[in-house]
Amino acid sequence: MDQFVMRAVRADEWEKVKELRIAALNDPAAPVAFLETLEQAEARPDEFWQDRAKGASHGRHARQFVAEAPDGQWAGSVTVLVEEGGSTDFFERAIEQTQGHLVGVFVRPEQRGTGLTEALFAAALEWAWSLEEPALERVRLFVHEENARAAAFYQRFGFRATGEVLPVPADPGAKELEYVLPRS
Repeated sequence: MDQFVMRAVRADEWEKVKELRIAALNDPAAPVAFLETLEQAEARPDEFWQDRAKGASHGRHARQFVAEAPDGQWAGSVTVLVEEGGSTDFFERAIEQTQGHLVGVFVRPEQRGTGLTEALFAAALEWAWSLEEPALERVRLFVHEENARAAAFYQRFGFRATGEVLPVPADPGAKELEYVLPRS
């Protein structure tokens, strides 16, 4: 694990951003891990991926962190979105306070259980906690009710279930559970 560098994506790395997302959506856990389907991602034009990489490479609104191997291969990723108080989230619910929101958590299967996910989360949270005016008082994420493996990791990392339960947009019979990590 020590050979990996945790860093933010650069605006010109859109092809790697796309490749890693497609790999994530090909994972057997994708149906309970992501709200996007493989077919949706593959249908997106290059401009979408270029904008995504650019938007996640700088500024305050989003930052995507990757675990990069010495050979340049990306082994995993997590993205922090900043949800501003007074706006709405992707569930179309009001955001009461400015907060971070972790999305797109993925580590390639061969790297799972090596500490890579912890290192990605540490990098993402270090950035989130560094933001000022306003500072983030909490970071949240949602986990599908059937994604017990991910929920167990989030709990080990210090996230706690809030009791907030929302229907999955594409499958209202399924539920997303909110977990929060307050600023310490």
